[in-house]
Amino acid sequence: MKRIKLFQVDAFTNTQFKGNPAGVCLLDEHLPEDSMQAIAAEMNLSETAFLVRREDDGFDLRWFTPTVEVKLCGHGTLASAHILWQEGVLEPGETARFFTQSGWLSAVQKGDWIELDFPASFDSNRSLPGEAVSALNVRPVNIVFSETRFIVELATEDEVISCKPDFKVLKNHEMIVITSKGGASSAYDFVSRTFGPSHGIDEDPVTGSSHCCLTTYWSKRLGKTEMFAYQASARGGEVKVKLAGERVLFSGQAVTVVEGYFLLHFAG
Repeated sequence: MKRIKLFQVDAFTNTQFKGNPAGVCLLDEHLPEDSMQAIAAEMNLSETAFLVRREDDGFDLRWFTPTVEVKLCGHGTLASAHILWQEGVLEPGETARFFTQSGWLSAVQKGDWIELDFPASFDSNRSLPGEAVSALNVRPVNIVFSETRFIVELATEDEVISCKPDFKVLKNHEMIVITSKGGASSAYDFVSRTFGPSHGIDEDPVTGSSHCCLTTYWSKRLGKTEMFAYQASARGGEVKVKLAGERVLFSGQAVTVVEGYFLLHFAG
């Protein structure tokens, strides 16, 4: 039996039970993929992160939804960095460096916030199937494809918040992000929601990887490189973003809500 140190962290919030919950497993050695996938399914969070210290530098980091492994996860990275500092694995002020399927990522402390350095995602020409557009039950202003997901711009913040998709239909399509410019009285430059039923997540509460796309998208439209964003899910979460050439710097806060051990009773 393996005892795996396990945490649950609410990311992109400074208030527990808000933001996006992520599991974080601190491992002494790598686990087989099927064991990590089984743990993520048991946790039943949008993502569970698995960390192993590298001999040369930093940490190997992988993320799993309840059904699949993903190549990039913002809130899981934020939660992982938070735990490394909280548990004294890294000294205060020390940079957290992660080797992932998307290359090297890093996290630094900025006061009460954690700033992540991720690759930027840029728009490309690709059409969202009409079936998926109909399933969103919205009137798009603009639709683009960015790396792994579609961005669907709506006219108002209210339309983003009130959207009620048909998730049974969207399960057959790639991830979709709906977004709009912040309203006239809004504190935010833009708002968004992320739907990923094909990844086992009908709606992700706060999605760092979507902001790698949204930052480049809204930077062009608003003429800004630094913006304040809100993901308008039921839990909600705030994200500071900055476009820095081919990279996106985005910041959030995090709160630990569960600490314990996962007891792995099968081979691995």
